[in-house]
Amino acid sequence: MPSFDIVSEVNKVEVRNAVDQANKEVSTRYDFKGSDARIEAADKVLTLFADSEFQLDQVKEILIGKLSKRGVDVRCLDEGKLEKVSGNKVKRAITVKEGIDTELAKRIVKLIKDSKLKVQASIQGEAVRVSGAKRDVLQEVIALARKEVVDFPLQYNNFRD
Repeated sequence: MPSFDIVSEVNKVEVRNAVDQANKEVSTRYDFKGSDARIEAADKVLTLFADSEFQLDQVKEILIGKLSKRGVDVRCLDEGKLEKVSGNKVKRAITVKEGIDTELAKRIVKLIKDSKLKVQASIQGEAVRVSGAKRDVLQEVIALARKEVVDFPLQYNNFRD
């Protein structure tokens, strides 16, 4: 029985490279000379530091530009709130979301069931497995999910015949 998985994954290598490129650009730009503007990357959290809120927004724009040039979908970024560090310095944590949370998975399963296509959808951890009798029906499900779920980046992999 043909099946595929709906997942949400981020290429960590590309994220790391984009952070490195953004840090390099921030360090060489004239308007950031003498400032403490930088990006630090932990496991799934990117922390942006700057001297002012305006500079922080500039650093974020540089990062988003570098991520999109490297093919990382910026819809997977979840921005935290602005925090004061010391004096007038500020920081903001940006979380890189991976995996489909249960709320979105339930929404996808409901969308597939409401479409009346002859497939079965089941939640398996951080993925949704869709299986059906025909390959064409599975391709219709992929088209439906691409059209309806626009607020979160989804990938369709593990297609088995």
